[in-house]
Amino acid sequence: MTRIPEADRNMIEKAIYLPMVITILNRDLKVIESSPFKLKRPYSKLIERALKSVQEDLVEVRRYLRKGNIKVSKLNGDESFTMYCFLYKGYEEHHNYFNPRLRNKTEELLCYYFFERVHKPEKI
Repeated sequence: MTRIPEADRNMIEKAIYLPMVITILNRDLKVIESSPFKLKRPYSKLIERALKSVQEDLVEVRRYLRKGNIKVSKLNGDESFTMYCFLYKGYEEHHNYFNPRLRNKTEELLCYYFFERVHKPEKI
């Protein structure tokens, strides 16, 4: 049983997922820059805009965790699971995450940053 409230646990999970999203976006940006696309700029702009949004959110998450005296670190991983250590206000908890779950949640966040967060309707 976890001692971590749901709101804090959500922020902890964002601290896990958002760096993964940043890594993927940076790799995709490199692929686009070296690809044979005739017009690269629209794709790179889309990725850069999403990357900026993710980085801004990660700054907020890190600020929240620092203020709440919460630390997250990756302990180890194998083909199926990745273990993280959460230091929450003096308590240490270890949580295993199923790698397909990590991948699916990261993909879900990519969709969010590409289609929902980045393309908010602008005020006219």
